[in-house]
Amino acid sequence: MTFAEPVFLYSLILLPLMILFVLWAARRREAALARLGNPDLVRRLTSSVNSRGRRWRTVLWFVALTALIISLARPQWGSEAQVVKQQGIEVMVALDVSNSMLAQDVKPDRLSRAKLEIADLMTRLGGDEIGLVLFSGASFVQFPLTSDYATARTFLDNARPEVISKPGTNIGDAIRTAMSGYDYNRASQKVILLITDGEDHEADTLDVAQQAADQGIILYTIGFGSPQGEPIPEYNAQGEVVGYKRDQGGEVVLSKLDETTLQKIAQIGSGKYYRATADGSELGALVSELNTLQKGELANQIETWGIDRFQGFLAVALVALIAMELIPDRVRERVAKRRAAVGSQPLSVASGQ
Repeated sequence: MTFAEPVFLYSLILLPLMILFVLWAARRREAALARLGNPDLVRRLTSSVNSRGRRWRTVLWFVALTALIISLARPQWGSEAQVVKQQGIEVMVALDVSNSMLAQDVKPDRLSRAKLEIADLMTRLGGDEIGLVLFSGASFVQFPLTSDYATARTFLDNARPEVISKPGTNIGDAIRTAMSGYDYNRASQKVILLITDGEDHEADTLDVAQQAADQGIILYTIGFGSPQGEPIPEYNAQGEVVGYKRDQGGEVVLSKLDETTLQKIAQIGSGKYYRATADGSELGALVSELNTLQKGELANQIETWGIDRFQGFLAVALVALIAMELIPDRVRERVAKRRAAVGSQPLSVASGQ
């Protein structure tokens, strides 16, 4: 037997304490009655009290409380399975991991902020499938389309410039790699989300974007950085900034956000361009757009869950409560007189002596 809400079972720890309190209260009550006067007289005066019934009511009250707590914990045994059709869209995220994404005009830096935004996107997709392509001068699929967001986040954490040895930024190659990650037999809408600073070192990017659009893929772009530019930090083995990237002439290289290219890609792909903001508001706008797209059947999943069996324990609690109400607080007059007579015998014997 398992419990769907086991936290309620901690309440059972209080039951022994409550039993001890009831016993203590009963002894205090008996001591108080003893102080009233002659025990035989007290016994005659309380002969109509249904003492045994009161004890049974206390037992039934504990039975009802225990059964109710177990019911709240939702005991389960046995299981049932059902085929669930997963509906959604397919989103391939292409993340730029080139050195320019280490610029810090977006805090803490462009790449770290982009990874946080992708992780936040996963929490908002609600069943859609997501895949990840990492790119700089080359590209590869970091993880394929999946709805297992927990596993996807672990792969996302490993996204950094060192995973691709070829320098530069090739957005067109990233789009091609993302296109290869879809199952085109599905009717669900296919989306490429390009996350980059837009600095592109290849000339065929717009042509590749058009090829994606011709296959019905919608392209959205999010630009990280500033048009004014930001130097690219260089780090030592300890992760400390030791300087900034310089060109052959010794001048510090500024990495600038190329919004024009990103806007053109989004326009060709019937999508939208967003600039990354400090509060991440662009992500909410993007998710609103994604929610309007056509969802298709992604996969059939077999979900198995336990069968709730709380009804029996709830019935026990209900029966115990009803039984409590049926037990009278006083005994019949004939029984009370017999008890009083029995209680008076020791007193009469004492008088005779």
